[in-house]
Amino acid sequence: MKKNIISLAGDLAAGKGTVSKILMEDLNYGIYRNGQYARDLAKKMGIDITTFNKYVVDHPEIDIQIENSASEYAKTHDNFIIDARLGWYAVPESFKVYLKVDIDVAAKRAFEDSERKDTENFATIEEQKQDMIERYKIENERYWQVYHIRKDDMSNYDFVIDTTNLTPNEVANKIKQEYIKWQNN
Repeated sequence: MKKNIISLAGDLAAGKGTVSKILMEDLNYGIYRNGQYARDLAKKMGIDITTFNKYVVDHPEIDIQIENSASEYAKTHDNFIIDARLGWYAVPESFKVYLKVDIDVAAKRAFEDSERKDTENFATIEEQKQDMIERYKIENERYWQVYHIRKDDMSNYDFVIDTTNLTPNEVANKIKQEYIKWQNN
């Protein structure tokens, strides 16, 4: 059964946050952000997001709690965007989107994002890039260990889009077009 929910997953700094805001406004939808939930937990613990990801490897109950929060929210809500790496898994009846991006472009985006500085603070873009590569690997291993899934298996998604050379508005417009097709199918 399809729900009026779009789950946005994707590479680090692929534009999930920005695109989800545009979609939220254009569709008059609400939003649910797992990533912010994790960042808030990391901040409360006084650690950066990569250290938090390493910590969660040994505490899978935290990961499960984070992912369950999205599926619980979807039980009583409709017409919203899920900005979460495993939103597609937590809410399989959603329109599942994956945003891809070139790692060099992603590192530059993340490095220049002032909102990330309280949980990601690097001196150079190269340090940011290496941290992102490590986080990606940690997350993939953790998701396999905890859920036996691969988030980078593109067959999990209804629509995959490369954001490297597109503006956030272009990405959002392409997602809306595909979402309408999906709803009507």
